[in-house]
Amino acid sequence: MSGTPEVAELYSTIEESARQLDVPCSRDRVWPILSAYGDAFAHAEAVVAFRVATALRHAGELDCRFRTHPDDRDPYASALARGLTPRTDHPIGTLLSEVHRRCPVESHGIDFGVVGGFKKIYAAFAPDELQAATALAGIPAMPRSLAANADFFTRHGLDDRVGVLGFDYPARTVNVYFNDVPRECFEPETIRSTLRRTGMAEPSEQMLRLGAGAFGLYVTLGWDSPEIERICYAAATTDLTTLPVPVEPEIEKFVKSVPYGGGDRKFVYGVALTPKGEYYKLESHYKWKPGAVNFI
Repeated sequence: MSGTPEVAELYSTIEESARQLDVPCSRDRVWPILSAYGDAFAHAEAVVAFRVATALRHAGELDCRFRTHPDDRDPYASALARGLTPRTDHPIGTLLSEVHRRCPVESHGIDFGVVGGFKKIYAAFAPDELQAATALAGIPAMPRSLAANADFFTRHGLDDRVGVLGFDYPARTVNVYFNDVPRECFEPETIRSTLRRTGMAEPSEQMLRLGAGAFGLYVTLGWDSPEIERICYAAATTDLTTLPVPVEPEIEKFVKSVPYGGGDRKFVYGVALTPKGEYYKLESHYKWKPGAVNFI
């Protein structure tokens, strides 16, 4: 599995992209992650994307995300067995298995940084089997902050629209992604109200313009506080020039440096809001297929 041509090709692409972006790339850090899930890249429905962000804490990093083919494998167990992430007594260590026991997970995703290494596992639900946030809040290992914000999700018509959960093991946080978000959630006054109620920074006009064209949003939750840590709005496009906002220089450099696998190029452009301010992220798909889950 570890020596497949698809793994070798993807590693070469990552290595060259990192060089173009002046990001250090170590084979010892990247290759074990790719080889652990190597069969994912040979599958006809393989989805692979690269991402950069403008926040200071993301500087000098190139992230890679890929979808694993639906099977019975536990991707967290694979990560532990390969030494990609340390064992932990923290609730995040059992959360994926508890989600599996209660929910019909359709597929998984893996997220890692060329510099930072293994980061996240995503559990995606089928479009016709979206989950309710209030039900997910009953999972023992789930952060209590999910239940603490149940009224917020219900008020905005989001409670029964959870499409993906993302588990960030180093950060010990959970991302909750909502599908089929009501359009009123993206109206400027609703965005302002949402951010004010959750304690986020006042949005810029650029953020509001991007939010108006967004397709979805997600929140980041942790175990140490009942508050939402971050809210992200994301827009998808095949042409960055159609976005209602200018593209930052570091993101423009990223677009020029990272290749794609042919056909229409797919981008997901997101703005993340925190209590301290906002920052932007761009995901560029190296391999994708119509109907694939979009999240950033």
